[in-house]
Formats: sequence, C-alpha cells, structure tokens
Amino acid sequence: MPTKLVILDRDGVINFDSAQFIKSPEEWKPIPGSLEAIARLTQSGYKVVVATNQSGVGRGLFDMDTLNRMHQKMHKAAFEVGARIDAVFYCPHAADSKCDCRKPKPGMFKRISETLNVDLTGIPAIGDSLRDLQAGAAVGCHPILVLTGKGEKTQAEGNLPEGTLIFADLAAAVDHLLGAQSK
Repeated sequence: MPTKLVILDRDGVINFDSAQFIKSPEEWKPIPGSLEAIARLTQSGYKVVVATNQSGVGRGLFDMDTLNRMHQKMHKAAFEVGARIDAVFYCPHAADSKCDCRKPKPGMFKRISETLNVDLTGIPAIGDSLRDLQAGAAVGCHPILVLTGKGEKTQAEGNLPEGTLIFADLAAAVDHLLGAQSK
C-alpha cells in the first residue's frame, strides 16, 4: 500500500496567486474550498506537504520572517477548518540561481523523500504550473494539474508530463483521490 501522502504547490493551488508575488500574510488568501479539501485529506489519514518556490525571498521582495508569518497564517487557517499541513518545503532562491531545489528541478521533492523517509513513486503532486508537475514527475510522483492559479494557461501551453490528471481545483482533485481510494 503506498504511503498516504499528497504534495501540494502553494500559490495558485491553496491560495490565490499574484503576478506581483504574494509578499505578506495580508496578501495570502485561500482559494475557496482549498482548505476544506486539505481537511478531507487530513481526515482520511493523508499527510499533506507543501512544496513551494518562494523566489520573492531571493529577490528581496520579502524576508524569511514574512514568509514564516505567511505560513503561520496558512497553518492557522487550515487548522480552523480541521485541516493539517504536515510540512512546508520551500526554495527561497531567485529564478537565476543555480540551486537544485527550485522547481522544475527535483531537489525539493528529493528533500521531502529523504526527510519523510518515503518513496515518492505514485504519490500525487498537485500544482498549477508545468514546473510543479515536472519536479514531481522527475521523482516518480503522479502529476495532477489544477486549473486555478496558472493552471488554465499551463493546460493551454501543453507538454504536460505523461499521465497528468487535470481538475478544476484542489477540491475536485481531492474528490478524485478520495474516490479512487475508496474503490
């Protein structure tokens, strides 16, 4: 039986995204239904891990304290609806950095695998951009595209990893995951 784990991108999947970056806790606003979807995963025994590029840190748009406050707000909002986010992994580096952790590179996913001591083969990786799907697919995750955030643009551009499932939003993706689990 595979590990009950789901890896989620943050901006555009859990919360609304912005072309100007989400730079403060005040700008972090959940997409309707996303936290409740995470709650359904939590209540079904899933670990929920967030894997997010946060190049705003590397670009100097916000500092680590602000990023931590954004994540505290996310954890608190999730908790208030019965959800739990077990861990948040992030890449703070700017897009031009040579790091291995910035998606589409798989370093962040490898770190999740090592930290949780779990094989990510077949683990759902849900994102709204091609780089989210590519990073997960590189380590064997099952890529799932949601059409929130950049998702519609990502779908239109094509070149999705083989086997990518597509859903309107996180709630619909979770409906599928929990429905597939109960069969």
